[in-house]
Amino acid sequence: METILSATIQEATNVFISNLLASEAFICYHQSQTLLDHDSKAQALLNQLSQAQAEMRKKQTVNSLTKDEIGSLRALQTQVQANDVIKGYANSQQNVIEFLREINDEINQLLGIDFASFTNRSGCC
Repeated sequence: METILSATIQEATNVFISNLLASEAFICYHQSQTLLDHDSKAQALLNQLSQAQAEMRKKQTVNSLTKDEIGSLRALQTQVQANDVIKGYANSQQNVIEFLREINDEINQLLGIDFASFTNRSGCC
């Protein structure tokens, strides 16, 4: 089913989106995402972590996980958490999430209802 918005609502929506994307939180997020995307060391660490986590899950299912393997994973997690590019990305991501929560709260106050509760999260009906 396609929903048709009035021209006024569509324009207001477009302005809202433009303002969101021009906000400091979103600009910082996109900059940190670009830095992350182009940092080979950070990408390598994230790939190693992803592979190590997948391997751990496999080993957990057959109870063959050793303490040394857990220690290696923790050491890798520490390296990832210490990487400045990854930290910057994670912080900017959290800032955007907090910014969107604040906007959601503002909209809820203006409307006098929790408008997000009306979204169809289950994919049904």
